[in-house]
Amino acid sequence: MTTRRRMMQVSAAAAGLTLAGPAAHAQAPARKLNILILGGTGFTGPHQVRYAVARGHKVTVFNRGRRQADLPDGVEHLSGDRNTGDLKSLEGRTWDVCIDNPTTLPFWVRDAGAVLKGKVKQYIFISTLSAYASNDVAGTDETAPLAVYKGADAMAETQEKLRADMSLYGPLKATSEAEARKIFGASNVAIIRPGLIVGPGDETDRFTYWPVRLARGSEVAAPGDGRDVVQYIDARDLAEWTIRMAETGRSGDYNAIGPAAPMPMRDFLAGVARGVKAEPKLTWIPAPFLEEQKISAWMDMPVWVPGDGESKGFHTRSTARARAAGLTYRPLPATAADTLAWFRTQPAERQAKLRAGLTPEKEQALLAAWKAKAAAGG
Repeated sequence: MTTRRRMMQVSAAAAGLTLAGPAAHAQAPARKLNILILGGTGFTGPHQVRYAVARGHKVTVFNRGRRQADLPDGVEHLSGDRNTGDLKSLEGRTWDVCIDNPTTLPFWVRDAGAVLKGKVKQYIFISTLSAYASNDVAGTDETAPLAVYKGADAMAETQEKLRADMSLYGPLKATSEAEARKIFGASNVAIIRPGLIVGPGDETDRFTYWPVRLARGSEVAAPGDGRDVVQYIDARDLAEWTIRMAETGRSGDYNAIGPAAPMPMRDFLAGVARGVKAEPKLTWIPAPFLEEQKISAWMDMPVWVPGDGESKGFHTRSTARARAAGLTYRPLPATAADTLAWFRTQPAERQAKLRAGLTPEKEQALLAAWKAKAAAGG
């Protein structure tokens, strides 16, 4: 990649623009679609909208209008609130495809189906890998058992109850998938199950921590021994592929995760380091010691989970079906560079406190404890 191209990519990321990765060279769509996107202003939605418009499709977004997003001219905006059942602006309309981004509650699918059944040819439901029943088997594909809702009435569940009990998240997503198939028919429904979504614009910092931390320099606490594999998906790769799935009219279930080949944590941090032009000194700290120190996987040590026990299969889901359907991936260093460039455009108070990962003080205490144990011959 030329320096000029790299600078264009970083500048665009910082401005919140979408830059296509390998998908940029995808064949132009055979026909132009009329696409309805439920949501459209969150993390992946704006990337979907921009990519769809760039490929000549007509796009309508439906949401509450509470989030501001830099969407292209010509995009139609419809207002409503699925949580209160306000879908009036969708009535009497037809679209080629509906992409359902934000649903976590089954009644949102039920109510949308009451308005859109027979009015859309394809329904693409963005689900989650959390819809699977367990993570203890490595290498499973889309046929793995799904989580089962065990409450009294899935249609009565609310956002408040979900926030209070996040164990409902996977079962409610799986129930929502089933509701979509029931309403629109399995041959008209594509279920896309992303894992960890990363890249510019991610407000969780579950990936952002590593580009920021490695760029800061000094000794870095790293989890495990470097051999545990990790999976993730750049929001732009996910968004662009979703639009191409609409263009091909595919149905069925797909694990939307990457990379194409297994990536150990050691290679992951090396790729991030290349992207942010850092040469960090990594100190690998075994999982049992992290547990002793009450350092959690995923949140204190973002992206990573132990590669054994109940989380053995967490980062080893098969990507074969999605890749066969055209899912492609940006290089990890590009994602890391773009994420860091975006993060550095955020307000100072936002940059001052990451929402995931170790604080500098907690990291220093962890490193000191590990060195003390090693010095004592532990």
